[in-house]
Amino acid sequence: MISPLYQRNDALSAGMFVPESRFGMWFLKTETWAVHVLERALKDLERLIPSRQPSYPVIVDVGCGRGRSFGLLQARFRPHRMVGIDVDDAMLKIAAAETAREGMAVEFQQTTSSRLMLPDASVDMIFCHQTFHHLMDQETALAEFHRVLKPGGLFLFAESTRKYIHSPMIRLLFRHPMDVQRTAPEYLAMIRRAGFDVGETAISYPYLWWSRNDLGLLERCFGIKPPKTREETLLNCVAVKA
Repeated sequence: MISPLYQRNDALSAGMFVPESRFGMWFLKTETWAVHVLERALKDLERLIPSRQPSYPVIVDVGCGRGRSFGLLQARFRPHRMVGIDVDDAMLKIAAAETAREGMAVEFQQTTSSRLMLPDASVDMIFCHQTFHHLMDQETALAEFHRVLKPGGLFLFAESTRKYIHSPMIRLLFRHPMDVQRTAPEYLAMIRRAGFDVGETAISYPYLWWSRNDLGLLERCFGIKPPKTREETLLNCVAVKA
């Protein structure tokens, strides 16, 4: 079994993040999460990448949770080094055990997105999937991402918007810092302010069944299409460090 390198940021303290609910922790273990949320987002992001390269040597997953992304990232982007970032020690231990069982040498850091323990301009790709709606210091996290990415490095961003996070069902089942949630245009503006280029062809607004108030039942059961003009519930984009 491969022993992953593990680092902990000793500056971590209570109040720097909002712990997930029990339901949320269970949901991360399901195939619904793996197939319909994680894999679907990564497939969409991959097609948005401008000037795609055959390999991205150093990839960081910020908010890696149980580590289910690493096999997918390895298969698609052929990294030489992968680093998983999360604040939850229990999740990182699960991720370390799972990736080691699959024969992947992944390094793990227990820290926040705004305090990465990585050198300047050392990363080729940052994958950040369904993480920002948990963060209270989003702009600082983006500054950190910009710092550690190499010039031309990619930031793959997949996120639920305020419309989704503020919906009654999500409020009931999950825990989030509600006052930091943003619309899709607000997320894009914040990413661009942080110094990233985001082309219009590198943006996607999926309207997946699980992100709708009716869970897609009106369309699936009755053929009623969703309105073309709506507040988006999901945003995928690929940002480039200029």
